[in-house]
Amino acid sequence: GSFGPIDLHPASPTFGYITSTPKLDWRNFDLCGALTRELGVPIGFDTDVAAAALGEARWGAAQDISDIVYLTIGTGIGGAALFEGRILHGLLHAEMGHIRIPHDRTIDPYEGCCPYHGDCWEGLACGPAMEARWGKRAVELPEDHPAWQLEARYLALALANITFILSPQRILLGGGVMQQAHLFDFIRAEF
Repeated sequence: GSFGPIDLHPASPTFGYITSTPKLDWRNFDLCGALTRELGVPIGFDTDVAAAALGEARWGAAQDISDIVYLTIGTGIGGAALFEGRILHGLLHAEMGHIRIPHDRTIDPYEGCCPYHGDCWEGLACGPAMEARWGKRAVELPEDHPAWQLEARYLALALANITFILSPQRILLGGGVMQQAHLFDFIRAEF
């Protein structure tokens, strides 16, 4: 499992590559090829969130559930959908973190930090967005800070859209931002 974007199309000359990532040292890197050459074994390749979704389905909070969405909210926002026990793929892997959500600039004038879209979901709600907006990392913000209500709103808006589109049996939330236990009640109320 790798951060993305990655090329999962088997017929592509760049299959197994990390592609246009903002992490410059990894841009256009043949990860699958490098691992195959180094280890000398076949390599399965997918996004890090797809690997996490499969792990949760096999050993974690989604055992015996066929239709789930796993989301990570941390340095970025990523997601994977597992339906009938298989990762859902289309032309490319899912880029759930880049969905558009309502951004009321009167209550949140922050422009967003996504290098591609500015104020997409990731640009408004990832860990670096929280730090840029509030001047402190999420882990340093007290539980009663207004950051958490705004974060819950952005998370709930996206979760509602994902629910309307995919109707999963369960949505699992991971990543560094989600280490704040008090955030879950706020998200449920907003959702």
